[in-house]
Amino acid sequence: MTNASAGNLPPRVTGPIPGRLSAALTRRLTRVESRNITFSSPEFPIFWRKARGSNVWDPDGNRYVDLTAGFGVAAAGHGNRRVTAAIRSQLTRLTHGLGDVHPPTAKLRLLEALANRSPVPDPRIVLTNSGSEAVEVALKTARLATGRPGVLCFTGAYHGLTYGALALTDRAHFRLPFQDQLNPHIVRVPFPTGSVRDELAVLEAALDADRGPGVGAVILEPIQGRGGIIEPPGGFLPGLAALCRRRGILLVLDEVYTGCGRTGAWFACQHEKVVPDLVCVGKALSGSLPIAACLGSSSVMLAWPESTGEAIHTSTFLGNPLACAAATASLHEIGRRNLPERAASLGARWMQDLSAVGERHSEVREVRGQGLLVGVELIDPETGAPATKLAGRIVREALGRGWILLADGPSANVIALTPPLTISRELLVRATEMLDDLLSGAGRVG
Repeated sequence: MTNASAGNLPPRVTGPIPGRLSAALTRRLTRVESRNITFSSPEFPIFWRKARGSNVWDPDGNRYVDLTAGFGVAAAGHGNRRVTAAIRSQLTRLTHGLGDVHPPTAKLRLLEALANRSPVPDPRIVLTNSGSEAVEVALKTARLATGRPGVLCFTGAYHGLTYGALALTDRAHFRLPFQDQLNPHIVRVPFPTGSVRDELAVLEAALDADRGPGVGAVILEPIQGRGGIIEPPGGFLPGLAALCRRRGILLVLDEVYTGCGRTGAWFACQHEKVVPDLVCVGKALSGSLPIAACLGSSSVMLAWPESTGEAIHTSTFLGNPLACAAATASLHEIGRRNLPERAASLGARWMQDLSAVGERHSEVREVRGQGLLVGVELIDPETGAPATKLAGRIVREALGRGWILLADGPSANVIALTPPLTISRELLVRATEMLDDLLSGAGRVG
């Protein structure tokens, strides 16, 4: 397969970014969309016209390399041919069904495929339309199974913006406008970064405090994504699982970002052989259309009552056949192409390259992550403060050169690198050179 057909072409920018057509589309967008949604400035955004593999094209004919995989969705590459073919085939047969009454066959095929990849043995699954909704299902399951309304979560967490998930998400920017409507039974503790023994002691103390007895679930991202690509210390996850079992608390792992091969395993919890009670998956599940899921052990999911003709948690588009067909094909593609293993090997080499760049630039505090979930944390070398402006400048200047980046973390000072798992080694080398050049402030175009 050529680089062109695989979507692994280098950037090609023919003029100012954004171009004339993207700028015109932005002006039209601002006249009809809520001003809260899309940030716009003289340098942002570009509009996407088409995408293939790791490449994105805008309406002005510029070609980019997407180092975000569309928020981590396009694990098997944008416009994956087999996923697209599955959608096209399903489109000719059935585009909508009665998901919780008369299910489409595509729904069953996905449930079986997902169960075969589940980190939870013998799972029972609830399909949803987004990762946030999958978290909502996990919260409801924990309440039904334990009888307790409380949830222990962590600083830096991002679990979504629907109300149940929002109460767990740790960023004032998202939470404060709605604080008085959020679940009051939340216990928040610092995300673990120290010794396992000390961090587990913090959790024990929180669970022994006033609100601790009401906690029925602990929810954790095995690696925080939007929190800045933060990993807990090795051994913490198994220790947390043991603590939860000892106290009769459900362990919920939010693998919406880390699941489906991103970290070098099908699920990040599998690196340490941790089996959660509930796991949430989304984003790369379909690689294209909106769909997610909450998977739980059969014993825990028995807390849900049997349907008597009216499910107590469902939605109109539950098990949408197009999304189910896409997700089944995406799971098959990730497995067929050994993308988790590829992410592990490719990511390890890239981390070495990026770490070498970091050693040359005092603005780089740390390069961290696992697989192809990588963060480059930027600081002011004199004060150690988060280099938010520098990260923003790098994102803007990279876009002008044809590279799509995001800045994450509470201070938006972590360059988050989550490319498609199909990206070529050659493009990663070029990306490293681009970041090195921008950190040097050389200002060359290329």
